Amino acid sequence: MYRKKKRSWVKHLDFIILDMIAAELALFVGVYLKFDGSIIFLDRFEWYNLYQGLAKILPFIDLTGVLFTETYTGILRRTKYQEITSTIWHCLVNFLGIFIYMYANKTSYYYSREAIGYSAVGMVVFTYLFRVIWKRFIRRRKLLDVNKSSMIVVAESTTVDHCLSEIAHSPYTEFKVEGVAVVDVDMTGQEIQGIPVIASADTLFEYLRTNVVDEVFLDGNTRASEESLAGRLVEQGLTVHMSLIHTNNLMPNRIMETYGDYVVLTTSMHIANNRQAFLKRLMDIVGALVGLVFAFIAFIIFAPIIKIQSPGPVFFTQTRIGKNGRRFKFYKFRTMYMDAEERKKELMAQNEIQGNMFKMENDPRIIPIGHFLRKYSIDELPQFWNVLMGQMSLVGTRPPLEDEYERYALHHKARLSIKPGLTGMWQVSGRSDIKDFEKVVALDTEYISNWSLGLDIKLLFKTIAVVFGGKGSK
Repeated sequence: MYRKKKRSWVKHLDFIILDMIAAELALFVGVYLKFDGSIIFLDRFEWYNLYQGLAKILPFIDLTGVLFTETYTGILRRTKYQEITSTIWHCLVNFLGIFIYMYANKTSYYYSREAIGYSAVGMVVFTYLFRVIWKRFIRRRKLLDVNKSSMIVVAESTTVDHCLSEIAHSPYTEFKVEGVAVVDVDMTGQEIQGIPVIASADTLFEYLRTNVVDEVFLDGNTRASEESLAGRLVEQGLTVHMSLIHTNNLMPNRIMETYGDYVVLTTSMHIANNRQAFLKRLMDIVGALVGLVFAFIAFIIFAPIIKIQSPGPVFFTQTRIGKNGRRFKFYKFRTMYMDAEERKKELMAQNEIQGNMFKMENDPRIIPIGHFLRKYSIDELPQFWNVLMGQMSLVGTRPPLEDEYERYALHHKARLSIKPGLTGMWQVSGRSDIKDFEKVVALDTEYISNWSLGLDIKLLFKTIAVVFGGKGSK
C-alpha cells in the first residue's frame, strides 16, 4: 500500500502546532511580565477574563492566518535570514487578527498596551526559535534516512544520468534511491553518480525478489514497454512511478489531472488550489458588500451634483473585457460629459500612454466634480457590484476597453488570464506616472505569476494608502 504524499496545510501540521504554541507562550509571557508574575487561567488580575478569552481564541486566529497566507511554502529550504522575514509577516497577520477580534468585541480599550507589546515581541522571538530548531531536527532526520522508503530506478543508459540527477540526490525526499537498473546495457557492479547499478534487464526481477524494495521509478523509452513492466511490478505488490514527460522546458506551475481516460500534465502562469480560490472569492464577496454600502453613501452625496453639472445618467456604463476576453458591463459614477466618447477621437493625439491605453492629464471631457471623484477613486465604487456578480475581483488587472483589446498583441492577453480587479500592481505603483503600456503588462504578469492571498491583502492596504493620499487617477 502506498501512502499518498501530504498536501496543503497537512504537510506542515507540525509547524502549525509549533506556531500556535509560540503564540500562546508569547501571550502568557506578556501577561506574566505586565501583571507581576500573574498566569492566565491561574491568577486573577486586571481584566483577567479578557486575556483568558484571547488565549482561547488565539489558536483559531493563527489557523485563519495560515489559510490566508502561504507562510509555510518552501519552509525547509529557507535560510535563517529568510525565516526572519517570513516569521515577522506571519506574526503581523496574527496581530491583525487579534486587533480585529478586540474591536469586534469592543474590548480593545481594556487590554494593556504593554502586555500586548511584550506578546508581540515574544511571538516573533518564540516563533522564529521554534521554527529554526524544528527545521534543524527535521533536516538531521532526513539526512539519516529515517523512515524513508527504499526506491530503485529503472532506466536506459541514455537517460539514466539525467534521471538520477533529478531525483536521487535531494536529502529532503521521503524516499532513498538504493540502486539503479540499466535495462539496455549490462552495467551491473558499476556506479552512476554514486548510486550502484544493481541489476540489468535479465536480473531485475530476481533482485526485486531477494531485496528490500518499496518503490520503483520507471524512466522508459516507449510507453508500451513501460506500461507492461509497470503491470508486472504492481502484481508483486510494489509501488510504481512512471515518467510521463520531462518538464524542464515547461513553466514551473504544473499539476496532474485526468480527462476521460487521459492522464494530462496541466501548466499555467499560476495554479491556485481550491482553498485559495474559495478564500479569494469569499474575500471578494465580503469586500463587495462593504464597498456597496460606501457606494450607496457616495450616490446620495454626489448624484445630485453630477446631474446639475452635466444632465444625464449618474452611472457610466461601458462594455469592458474580462477574463480571457469575456465581455461584461462595467459601472462607474459618471465623471465626464455625455459626449466624452465622441470627443476621445479628437484627443487621441494627446494620449500620454505609449500603447493600447488612453490617459490624458487635464482631460477637458471631465466635469468639475469629476476631478475630485477620480482623485480619490470614488468614481470606482459602483464596480463593487461587478465584484459581487463575479465579473471582477477586488485585486486583479484593470479591464481594457473593446477597442484597446482589439489592438492587443498576443503577449498582452496574458494580463487577462485572471478576473480584472478594482486595484492591482499598476494602481499602487504610480499608475498616473506610468506612460508605457508594456510596463503595465509587465506589472500585471508579475502579479499573476506571484499571486497569493497575502499579496492581495498587501495590495489592498497599499490601495487604501494611495486613495487616502489622493493619488488616484488624474
